[in-house]
Amino acid sequence: MTQRVTVCEVGPRDGLQIAHGRMPTALKSRWIAEIAAAGVPEIEVGSFVPARVVPAMADSAEIVRAATALPGLTVVALAPNLRGAQDAHAAGSHKIVIPVSVSAGHSQANLRRSPAEQVAEVARIVAWTREQPRPARIEGALSTAFGCSIDGVVPASAVVTLAEALAAAGVDSVSLADTVGYANPAQVRALVRAVRAAVGARLERLHLHDTMGLGLANALAGLDEGIVKFDAALAGLGGCPFAPGASGNIVTEDLVFMLESMGFSTGIDLARLLEARATLRAGLPEDELHGGLGRAGIPRTFQTAA
Repeated sequence: MTQRVTVCEVGPRDGLQIAHGRMPTALKSRWIAEIAAAGVPEIEVGSFVPARVVPAMADSAEIVRAATALPGLTVVALAPNLRGAQDAHAAGSHKIVIPVSVSAGHSQANLRRSPAEQVAEVARIVAWTREQPRPARIEGALSTAFGCSIDGVVPASAVVTLAEALAAAGVDSVSLADTVGYANPAQVRALVRAVRAAVGARLERLHLHDTMGLGLANALAGLDEGIVKFDAALAGLGGCPFAPGASGNIVTEDLVFMLESMGFSTGIDLARLLEARATLRAGLPEDELHGGLGRAGIPRTFQTAA
């Protein structure tokens, strides 16, 4: 049997938040619909943050409402605090990702809170969500888990401690984010093992960046350790505006090509996914698009896992 791997597209959030241009709302919704039509099962469509801080996310409520009309799509939104989570929930988000920076420097720059204070905020969000008639999954995303461009080395013990705190706070899942792209495959293997030993199956996902060109190698290391859910961004867009030197996510289409070529099933039509690059280019004419598949096209030898 072919093992299923879930790819979550984060370009509409992580990619557009740092793009040079600003994609019009109607075009953004069309782009998301094209990605969903290619078979991508989860899309992080926006973040509920103050528009003055991240102007590109000002239309997130409208985008979420449009995305929830797409059949079979899990609509994901990011929110840094209770107010944002409430707005994301009201718009109809199926899953809400709450960032928790492991490094103190990034936590202050990104959230204006210490890591411990952010965990307490996560607990408030979980408690509020459980009281609502419509459930929404809550994921605690451990940012800068593999290193930080502000504080430098991030001890694995600190990651494990925060993962345990998030589990105690009641999150449905935990993810590890290589926010600035400093990870290497050996580090990925070791940290996944350590966090899984602490929180078990709650560790579900890796969010990888390709700053050092090791993104796909790190994804492969995660696969070796049993991770079967990955974030990626079409054309490799993305980066945190509050993490100096952070560059793009791993490229969705390249990740799908690697997975399917290896025999993993993603359920994603690679040709249709590539077509969505045209809408992205139309919406961001001045931004550089990345990816080997975007340059070379689908090899004639390519076979899907199905």
